[in-house]
Amino acid sequence: MGACRAHEQPKGEAVRSRSITAALACGVLAFGVVACGDDDEDTTAGGTGTNSEQTADGGSSADLSSFSGSIRIDGSSTVQPVAEAANEGFTGGGASTEISVGGVGTGDGIDKFCRGELEIADASRRIEAEELEACEKGGVEPVEVQVGIDGLSVIANPNLAIPNDCITTEQLKQLLDPKSKVANYSELGDGFPDTEFAAFTPGTESGTYDFFTETVLETDAEQRTDKVETSADDNQIIQGISGTDGAIGYVGFSFADQNKDKVKILKVDGGNGCVEPTVETIASNEYAPLSRPLFMYPSVAALAKPEVKGFLQYVLDNNEEIVRAADYVPLTDELKTASQASLDAGKPVTAADLK
Repeated sequence: MGACRAHEQPKGEAVRSRSITAALACGVLAFGVVACGDDDEDTTAGGTGTNSEQTADGGSSADLSSFSGSIRIDGSSTVQPVAEAANEGFTGGGASTEISVGGVGTGDGIDKFCRGELEIADASRRIEAEELEACEKGGVEPVEVQVGIDGLSVIANPNLAIPNDCITTEQLKQLLDPKSKVANYSELGDGFPDTEFAAFTPGTESGTYDFFTETVLETDAEQRTDKVETSADDNQIIQGISGTDGAIGYVGFSFADQNKDKVKILKVDGGNGCVEPTVETIASNEYAPLSRPLFMYPSVAALAKPEVKGFLQYVLDNNEEIVRAADYVPLTDELKTASQASLDAGKPVTAADLK
């Protein structure tokens, strides 16, 4: 049998799950999902998955059909493609579990989670102290499981002539600081165009917004509001930037990469020179300070359900295939070991853990 080939797909919203089915079908997945290749090749892979049995050749012979029930997942639109990719592989591999995946934003997702409306909250930042308090009041105990790494990407209208297609974090702060009055890019210095400033960014419900404002702007989740339009929908951000001369903004790496025919991805200088966001620079943390962890937060109670723990185990066992299919950076061995330990222990996050 010949090797599988990914089919070309159009860019845009549909591409959030682009090649996910093909990648998961052709990838070396645990839980007995076999990779595409020659019939005489050994294509099974080991895993530590729930309900799995190791075969003599080190592969996993688990039957995903043993999982049923339902899982409600919502939160970060950045992590949403990871959850969707895992859903496709988990249910496509035989699980009869009904899984719903949403992307209302990290903050809104955690709010729903703390009210007991979700089994898993996706987050593009760590849970915050006040959110942890809300969960405690709701009788929900969150467990932190890192599932990948992202590089928040700064994007611009293709016609915006930023010198060398590189912007410094200090210049981003000049543009988007809550007190900024910059109206024209020429105010940033020599070489910048005489072009009116405009921005399209995620809103306050987004973990991407939180990460950017706290990391780049060094504010308590605030950015300028004049000349800036916000949206929880990444597609609207792309449409706004691609359709507005002089527009700039930021989204997760996956969505920027999938729409690079519509917007320009800028290099970022965090103090050590201009660095383009790529899988390699994000994984090595060379793309600093905009590399960030991606999380799934199940509750202690949810982990008592075999389908929830099995789903998260599936994400870790097949992390490289799932996360790459979603266009992010897989966990390093060290991070994966830490995530596995957290999942195995099922120990809830405490306020002391956040310090």
